[in-house]
Amino acid sequence: MARIQKKIRQQLLTEKLDASPFLTDEELAALLNVSVQTIRLDRLELGIPEVRERTKKMAENVQSKLKTLGSEEIIGELIDLELGRAGISIMKITADMVFEKNQVARGHYVFSQANSLALAVIDANVAVTGVANIKYKMPIHVGEKLIAKAEVMKKRGNKYFVWVKTRNDKQEVFRAKFIIVSLEQDEK
Repeated sequence: MARIQKKIRQQLLTEKLDASPFLTDEELAALLNVSVQTIRLDRLELGIPEVRERTKKMAENVQSKLKTLGSEEIIGELIDLELGRAGISIMKITADMVFEKNQVARGHYVFSQANSLALAVIDANVAVTGVANIKYKMPIHVGEKLIAKAEVMKKRGNKYFVWVKTRNDKQEVFRAKFIIVSLEQDEK
């Protein structure tokens, strides 16, 4: 296979990261059919930080928007938030999050990530989970990076209907539909 010119490769790298900022150097190298070192050199030349720094920067930018929860109450890392509309969080499954016998992630971690994200997207100072309809679609294992995306589907009175879909790097692994209830006295 012919090598891609550096300028074109760097443009493709930028486009890939704009579309999916959580891609690792290894994933980018596979996508662009180059070595990891080439990706690192291209990132350095373009002034693009590594995935950990990109994620941290995104998380810092959204923390100030939180209303319903404190930043330490979010399970996973909140990396995007549009109050009243949508949000994204990521969480890496670690060894202490799985059952010892089968190495499958304990469900409460996955649920907690989704639930805290659903609460975070609500544009209210005080809100609680009223109803949760959840579905675990497949087992999750150590090392998997979960990306949860929440979307407020509708608002009726003081109730927000929030859908959360959680994916690993290949497919959807969990989904939930929440009814989040705002407890504020004067509804907007």
